[in-house]
Amino acid sequence: MAARRHQLHCSPGCSVEATLALIDGKWKGVILHHLFEGMMRFSSFRRRMPNVTQRMLTNQLRELEADGLIRRTVYAEVPPRVEYDLTDLGRTLEPVIKALRLWGETYALGGEEAPSAAA
Repeated sequence: MAARRHQLHCSPGCSVEATLALIDGKWKGVILHHLFEGMMRFSSFRRRMPNVTQRMLTNQLRELEADGLIRRTVYAEVPPRVEYDLTDLGRTLEPVIKALRLWGETYALGGEEAPSAAA
């Protein structure tokens, strides 16, 4: 599958825009967060993310795969088994996703101040 990435030739803020474009969508960050724990099957995502529709989950997984952040492995079994795991590139987003989680836990969920950027 061809990557959806594009080269950046613009202002410094474009790198932030590029990062957000890769992890935008309501569920991509959550999917990545779960994959930091290890390989997962589609049904495991559905159990951990009960509010996502099957179609939305499928679309978000496909986009993450197209961007080279996750790998989809299909095993030739009956019934077929499909597993998802992070690529090396996807693993590099771990500090970003963890920072988002920390920020959400301390600020968005009722904290008075956002955590310091110098952690």
